[in-house]
Amino acid sequence: MAPRLRRHITDSEKTLLWERWRRGESLHQIARWLGRRHSSIRRVIAQAGGIRPVPRRRSPRALTLAEREEISRQVALGQSLRQIAAQLGRAPSTISREVERNGGRDGYRASHADQRAWDRARRPKVCKLRKHRVLARLVADKLQLQWSPVQIAGWLKQRSGGQEEHQVSHETIYRSLFIQARGALKKELLAHLRHTRAMRRSRHHTQKTANHGQLTDMVSIRERPADVEDRALPGHWEGDLLMGSHNSQIATLVERHTRYVMLVKVDGRDTQTVIDALIKHAHKLPRELYKSLTWDRGKEMADHRRFTLATDIQVYFCDPQHPWQRGSNENTNGLLRQYFPKGTDVSVYSQAKLDAVARRLNERPRQTLNFETPAERFQQCVAVTS
Repeated sequence: MAPRLRRHITDSEKTLLWERWRRGESLHQIARWLGRRHSSIRRVIAQAGGIRPVPRRRSPRALTLAEREEISRQVALGQSLRQIAAQLGRAPSTISREVERNGGRDGYRASHADQRAWDRARRPKVCKLRKHRVLARLVADKLQLQWSPVQIAGWLKQRSGGQEEHQVSHETIYRSLFIQARGALKKELLAHLRHTRAMRRSRHHTQKTANHGQLTDMVSIRERPADVEDRALPGHWEGDLLMGSHNSQIATLVERHTRYVMLVKVDGRDTQTVIDALIKHAHKLPRELYKSLTWDRGKEMADHRRFTLATDIQVYFCDPQHPWQRGSNENTNGLLRQYFPKGTDVSVYSQAKLDAVARRLNERPRQTLNFETPAERFQQCVAVTS
């Protein structure tokens, strides 16, 4: 049986491949569309870390293929190199070097010379983190503390005193992690990112779905006061359940003004257990710092009226299939997946362990807070109310 010839992916196919990847199509969808194996598509995307390479362009000063074809014809006709240079409007030295490095007068071929010039032009720029190893070690240390690349870049910019060599962009950090050929950061550091995937995916790749329960006597988020909406005052929280395996869960609460996080251990998902845990937790905070709670339409909040009567805290509910209306909580739950990956049985964690995780998260600088920490902002609010 004759071996099957490998058909390489053409440049035009790669262009279409990256465009479909940007739109969020899966590797299998792209492979079926191109009539290729899934592994072939993955190889191309994984080599670039899921980041579309910057298209190569020829320098406007370089010889074109048309000029090289003219050189080839004139050389065959016996024209001198100076005559050829004059016809093309080029320096004689340019024509001389071009002919000599590509086989001389007897062996010069335009297409071969043009391809060799294109291959020689590959001069990849050395990554900044590879040149500045002290900066790379500092970035690696912060990644191990679960700081995001955006937080690291913002923190470095604040402490650099305007010196460019002590700064690095978050995009450079991401590219150094996803594209291992850069040799700047170790692949193991990917495990400390919020999403531990080995290559970048399009933001359109996955669409979250939700299974919401039907509740009664709900107060819509649209009836929330304006001072809650603009985050002007502290004391307004967003909440949800972070789900684990074996029907385990943690109640997550985020203060909208400061992005301060609190985690509450709950032993079950039924409404009585969840409401009892939230009532107990609410009594730990000053009244001025717990005025409202915005929740998704999960069945665990079916007894929300009892929570309001026991705490005098109004509960507001998102519109159906609009979890993004609790944006701070949704983002925080994503951050918490670094500590509680999907498939983890979160019931094994004590309240003390949950408090430690919340403390770690609250001590991370946040871009939305101008790289202050939620803990610093929340303590300022506590000081004002005391």
